[in-house]
Parts: sequence; structure tokens; C-alpha cells
Amino acid sequence: MSAATTRSRTPRTPAPDRLCVEAVELARAAAEEAAFPGVVGEHVSAVSEGDRVVTHFFECKEPGYRGWRWAVTVTRASRAKNVTLDETVLLPGDDALLAPEWVPWSERLRPGDMGPGDLLPTDAEDLRLEPGWSGEDAPPPNSVVSAEMAELVEAEDADVTDRAVVPVRGSITSVAEELGMRRARVLSRYGLHSAADRWDEGFGAKTPMAQAAPASCVSCGFLVAIGGSLGQAFGVCANEFSPADGRLVSLSYGCGGHSEAAVMPKTPRPAPPVLDSMAADEFMLHPAPAADTGSVPPTDLASEDLGHS
Repeated sequence: MSAATTRSRTPRTPAPDRLCVEAVELARAAAEEAAFPGVVGEHVSAVSEGDRVVTHFFECKEPGYRGWRWAVTVTRASRAKNVTLDETVLLPGDDALLAPEWVPWSERLRPGDMGPGDLLPTDAEDLRLEPGWSGEDAPPPNSVVSAEMAELVEAEDADVTDRAVVPVRGSITSVAEELGMRRARVLSRYGLHSAADRWDEGFGAKTPMAQAAPASCVSCGFLVAIGGSLGQAFGVCANEFSPADGRLVSLSYGCGGHSEAAVMPKTPRPAPPVLDSMAADEFMLHPAPAADTGSVPPTDLASEDLGHS
């Protein structure tokens, strides 16, 4: 490939148009008309945007817009000597102070953000939920709310569904309601796994507390069993001194408050005293030795002169 061919395929950068570059005062007047008085600063640069199209940049002195620049684009027609205005806009520079990127509320919401009276809508196609058995041919797409909540959701443009009529006792619907099955939607497999992963991360076998525990919760007497498929891996802690009191904990979790970690022995009690006041036992404190058993012959101490007057 020749050098001439290479140069022909390289995009040509148009040379700045002289008349458009010299139209600084026209661009400044357009910027001052669009901005507040006194916020357009010095002329920074002029950049060629195309054939006979030049953008002039001016400093922005408006408070709160550090690093921003007023950009005024001017142009002129072919073979014309008059420069005309194209557009005026405020653009951020390389060191401009920018607002953080907008994030949808569904991604900004964090556990604990909800307060009394707040409503958290769920998507009709939420992967965490799947249709349950509600006794209807087609379950409603929204959650069942009471009629008292209608006023609270009017501002949200939400559809309110009244509570279903109490089913006839003895019917399949009443049995399903008693078993907790009569719901429009229930947790899907993805929802179950997501909840299990989230709970295991906070109170699971890999936490520092569980690593230092003497035993796991599966053998603790304070563990309250739960029903459903999650009951095979989780339970509720009922030890008020445990850091997981009232929380769903993994059966492989553990802490120092295990019921069998250190069982305190019972305090020993002495036997009650036995008093016998009906008889007395005679004990000789200094029994007299036999006369023929000692190595010293018996003497009459009373008749011996001990040298005392």
C-alpha cells in the first residue's frame, strides 16, 4: 500500500475558518445573552468542528459550575462573509464538578430504608415470585391489599384489590387458605435461593462468629425450627444474649451462646447435720499407759526431791 493511498484514507481535519475564528465578540454576545450577566469569563479556545464551523469556549464564573465552559458554535455559508450563530450551550470541562449519575430508585433502595406508611411496589415479572394457588383461574398481577389502603395508593396510581370473601368452610379454598397457599404469588426457586444466600452471608458457617463457636446451631436448644423447604437449612435463634437473637440463622451457624457450650455444674450442697441428743459417747482424751509397757521404771514423783524449796 503506497503512502498516497494511506493519506487518502486518513480522515482530513478541516482547517479552522478564519472568519469564524475571528468572530469572538459575536460568540461572547450570544453567551452573555443565554447566561446571567457577569458569568461569562475569558475566551479559552476555538475548536474547528467542520468546514466553516467553529466553537468558541468561554470560562463560566457562575457559582456551583466550577470547570464548566460556555460553548458557542458559529458558522458561515459557502462564499459568504457574514458569520452567523449556530447554538449556545454550557458544557463541562475536564475538571468540571458533575452531579452523580442518576440511579433508578429500585437500585438505590437498601434494606432498612422503608418506614411506616411506605409502599414498595413489586414488578409483575419479578423473578423472585411466581404464581401461587389462589383459587382463581388467573391470579391478579398485583398483591392483595386491604380496602383501608386505597387512600394511601391513590397518589401512586396503583390498582387496589379488595380482600377476597371468606371461603366456605370445608371447601378446597378454605383448606388452602388455612395452609397458607391461597396467595396470588409465592416465592420462586430463584427467590428462595436469593434469600438463602443473603441469610447465609450474615449468619452462616463462614462468618467469624461461627468459625470461633464451640458447636453449630443444629444442636442448640435455643434454635426454633421453621417450616417449608427453608427449614431444612435455617431456623430462628431464641437466645436473648446471642447476636442473632430473633434472626434467621443457618443450621451451620454458631456462637458462644450455644446451649451446650459450657453447662455450669450444680452448686454442691452439704449434707444436713444429724444431731443425736438421746445419748453421749465417752472419749478418753489422755489414756494412761500400762505399767509394764514403758522403758522408764515408774517412780513416785511425790517423794522425789526435785531440788525445789
